[in-house]
Amino acid sequence: MEMIREYLNWTRASCDQIDPSEVQKLIDVLMDARKKGQRIFIIGNGGSAATASHFCEDLGKCTLRNLEDPLRFKVISLTDNLPYVSAWANDNGYDLIFEQQLRNLSESGDVVIGISASGNSPNILNAIEYANASGMITVGMSGFSGGKLKEMSDHSVHVSIDDYGMAENMHMIIVHMIIIRTTALVADET
Repeated sequence: MEMIREYLNWTRASCDQIDPSEVQKLIDVLMDARKKGQRIFIIGNGGSAATASHFCEDLGKCTLRNLEDPLRFKVISLTDNLPYVSAWANDNGYDLIFEQQLRNLSESGDVVIGISASGNSPNILNAIEYANASGMITVGMSGFSGGKLKEMSDHSVHVSIDDYGMAENMHMIIVHMIIIRTTALVADET
């Protein structure tokens, strides 16, 4: 019981590492992409891949005003097509799985959100580098020191947490904050 209480206390204290202005900036980027009809690509590995999938689902579905809503978030998680990911990984290397998908699907002005607890995942960094060079808007969600991802992204949502699990927890909390706020903003448009 004591370990559970300690973990809950740690989670509460870790929430203080979230900078609301960084989260709001990401919300602004997402709302602008929605308005302009730009695609939003989300990428991550391991637990961050699960966060990317969850973020994609919530942003694409939970923000709709109704089932006929013509204005939507055009969001794609590049983690979700396992045959595609494994083909790129097997034939060309795991470091290229996201960059190569972006080369097929993206255009200048699209948004790429890279989620990496360490901020140093090579496949995330390669995708962000390609996106930057191709005129896309890049966002890095990171933990620890932020790594290279924090430095090379146009926008950063960084939680200074030196633990993978807790950094991933904070990223999921951030996702849910974004969904609550974007849903409210979309509803206010009517």
